[in-house]
Amino acid sequence: MKKGRKETLTIALLAALIVVTAFNTIQIASLSSTTSGIPLSYESSAVGIADTLNIIPRGTPDIYGKELGVSYDDVSAASPQKADETIRKLGLLDVNTELAGADLQRYVGITSQLSCEYCCGAESIIFPDGSAACGCAHSYAMRGLAKYLITEHGSMTDDAILEELGKWKTLFFPEQITAKARVLQSRGIELNYVNMASNKYRGITSDGGMVGGC
Repeated sequence: MKKGRKETLTIALLAALIVVTAFNTIQIASLSSTTSGIPLSYESSAVGIADTLNIIPRGTPDIYGKELGVSYDDVSAASPQKADETIRKLGLLDVNTELAGADLQRYVGITSQLSCEYCCGAESIIFPDGSAACGCAHSYAMRGLAKYLITEHGSMTDDAILEELGKWKTLFFPEQITAKARVLQSRGIELNYVNMASNKYRGITSDGGMVGGC
């Protein structure tokens, strides 16, 4: 009789243990699925949207970086003085370079695709004749680099030059361009510097913040 009671008690304890174990397993699984389902926004990420999308240029430009003594890393909100110095250096290329003939035609074709929508609002950084349409320092820098690449590295294609200008515009306006990149990405549009920085998708979004004085 006593033996039967012991067996019954043992079975009851085992059953209780199984129930408790099953309950704990379900709770752990539920907690895990809940935490893994929390959407992590770009803004809450420690690295931020720019680094998450990998659109901020880094290092020294291969073709002209050493020639001009400039690096993409020179333009940063963490070093505003260095950023302004670099923008000024590129801007002087605009002031000191005159174009004519085929070079001028290329220049107009390339730079007319860029605007200063995040600073002064100019629809293009040049007028149709190639003269400056915007007095912002960023625009001087982009025009100057365009002139330099056309005259000193004429074998570069128009798209390659525009892509390079787009890299610098991304550095000048990191918050706006990264916000635009996020919208482009959400719509399945390729993320390249022409799509992100030129007038091709201008107005698709707007945001704030720039690096370097206007």
